[in-house]
Amino acid sequence: MTSTLSGTEFTSPRPRGGLVQGVRDSLVIAKRNLIRMSRIPEVIVFGVVQPVMFVVLFSYVFGGSIAVGGSTSPDAYREFLMAGIFAQTVTFATAGAGAGIADDMHKGLIDRFRSLPMARGAVLTGRTLADLVQTALTVVVLAVVALIVGWRTHENIAEVLAGFALLLLLGYAFSWIGALIGLSVRTPEAATSGGLIWLFPLTFISNAFVPSENMPALLRHIAEWNPFSATVQAARELFGNLPEGYPVPAAWPMQHPVLASVLWSLLIIVVFRTLAVRKYRSATA
Repeated sequence: MTSTLSGTEFTSPRPRGGLVQGVRDSLVIAKRNLIRMSRIPEVIVFGVVQPVMFVVLFSYVFGGSIAVGGSTSPDAYREFLMAGIFAQTVTFATAGAGAGIADDMHKGLIDRFRSLPMARGAVLTGRTLADLVQTALTVVVLAVVALIVGWRTHENIAEVLAGFALLLLLGYAFSWIGALIGLSVRTPEAATSGGLIWLFPLTFISNAFVPSENMPALLRHIAEWNPFSATVQAARELFGNLPEGYPVPAAWPMQHPVLASVLWSLLIIVVFRTLAVRKYRSATA
């Protein structure tokens, strides 16, 4: 007996459209990644240990050595420092996001996801949302440690929460950079290296750890227009951690740090999400 399948075409399932379906698919992927993270607790533990070490080392090693607002008080520097440590923590999560996506690529999971009838971009959105949850947990632990070593806020709870929201928004924006890196390299190790190598100059040529007015002219201008610096400055204002008499630079992002932080973060999300989703459609394991 012979049968023919003339005229029959086999095609991959079409992605389901619609905003609601896209949200559902993204949440399913986010749940999958959160479950996987919970089964590897050492990743979360190591992610918390590093920023805690930064808090302790910078607070007690540099506290009293760096003048902030004309004061060399360790307490003044500790309050000045914490917004920078929070911002560094949320942006360093970029490396984890890139490594996770590169690992999925290496194992062929991305190819499997693309064969399913799911919304375009849901895999990446779900991954970045899961990373955002993990980052938020890290920030909570870090805030507790900061309170223990003497950090305090001096504004109302709404402004303090707004400061943390800006920090998490920056972290979410940078996770899309990590997603693009993870899709562009061949191994998780390369994604980790690629996700960190550019973060060090970004975070250190900023106002995170020292006042920008102490820098040479060129570095000062770079620091004042750095998206990272805008979020750090905004968090300091919302936390009430700017020392009395602290000179605010004349650069527009430093004069309007909250607005600048939001605009920078949204711009990064729009640009790098577009590039990452486009790369996702053509990337191969």
